[in-house]
Amino acid sequence: QVQLVESGGGLVQAGGSLRLSCAASGRISTVRVMGWYRQAPGKQRELVATISSGGITNYADSIKGRFTISRDNAKNTVYLQMNSLKPEDTAVYYCNLVQSLRNYWGQGTQVTVSS
Repeated sequence: QVQLVESGGGLVQAGGSLRLSCAASGRISTVRVMGWYRQAPGKQRELVATISSGGITNYADSIKGRFTISRDNAKNTVYLQMNSLKPEDTAVYYCNLVQSLRNYWGQGTQVTVSS
């Protein structure tokens, strides 16, 4: 089994920054993709960014240039540095891990950006 624990969400003013962390534990494969998704009220969950165990990254167009995903493979942890935050970035952010064709999700962390 795999567990994902997120931290780092909160309330920030527009233009501010937050850093999210997601620590994975359990049976973690060396070949995996970890990432972040978000879901705003009344909207579908959407991709924010992903990073493979080999370091290949993928970003949603809406956050390119503002958010950076990184990982520490030794700690099985993925980070999301969010800069220049906008009110439209307000959402619950979910950590995701994909390995061996299975999807795992964290419990989510709220990010609220005030204008």
